[in-house]
Amino acid sequence: MNSPGGSALSPGDPVLDRSLRTTLATDLDGTLIPLSHRPENRDHLPVLAELLQTSEMTLVFVTGRHFASVLNAIEEYNLPSPQWILCDVGTSAYERGSDGSFNPVDRYADVMQSIMQDVDQQVLLSLADSIEGLRRQPSRNQTRFKTSFFAPAELVDDVVAQIREQLGVTSESCQIISSIDPVTGEGLIDLLPAGVSKAFALDWWCREHDVTQHSVIFAGDSGNDLDAMQSGYRSIVVGNAAASVVENARQAHDRAGWTDRLFLAENHATSGVLEGLRHFTGSTIDPSR
Repeated sequence: MNSPGGSALSPGDPVLDRSLRTTLATDLDGTLIPLSHRPENRDHLPVLAELLQTSEMTLVFVTGRHFASVLNAIEEYNLPSPQWILCDVGTSAYERGSDGSFNPVDRYADVMQSIMQDVDQQVLLSLADSIEGLRRQPSRNQTRFKTSFFAPAELVDDVVAQIREQLGVTSESCQIISSIDPVTGEGLIDLLPAGVSKAFALDWWCREHDVTQHSVIFAGDSGNDLDAMQSGYRSIVVGNAAASVVENARQAHDRAGWTDRLFLAENHATSGVLEGLRHFTGSTIDPSR
């Protein structure tokens, strides 16, 4: 499926300049990472990696995973190594050094700190002691600027309301993000710096590198990818995305008058990313070989 409105471009929607280095900014789970029940995903992953290399694309991972989990995924699935990792739902940034290792970016941490101000994470963690049903996630899921909890799915809305009430004025510095784990069915609650998301982190990265939105291709599949899909980046929605994600992305692009910034892939996950890249870059690499 192609982008809404066809392939014609409006005067305000410039063509991707193929002479400039393009960036692929991609989610991992459900997007770049092969799905176990889709064997074609594993076949297409090295083809995608070749396209990235031959096109000299910059690769940025934009994921809700924590840093150690991202490194595990790179090894487990043999993913191409990115230049940057924007993880922990946009609250952490890591840059690959000349030796191949990744280093936290202090200047991004400073941005997070300026938003959180003097909010004490121990106070946030202590919410689990006073709110019934709220449980701390393991320490590996906690970072300096992301405080994470579990809660029974049926109690999530009530628990979020109690957190908001207890935070009081602190809620001006942090936001509450809740969701249901599609695998376990358990409620997930994250406290993040106010306004921070995958899109926030990617916007910051673009400013840092003087990169325009038109040279970035963003790929995703879920609700926490929508902000980036709706921010003006050329976007790939992979075929396994929920219908609500597809419709929200389509409506946002229609409202903005963007005619060739959204590609709705027919293929799932890895294969959908490759399909979208071929659409936006004009690559002739054959994914079926």
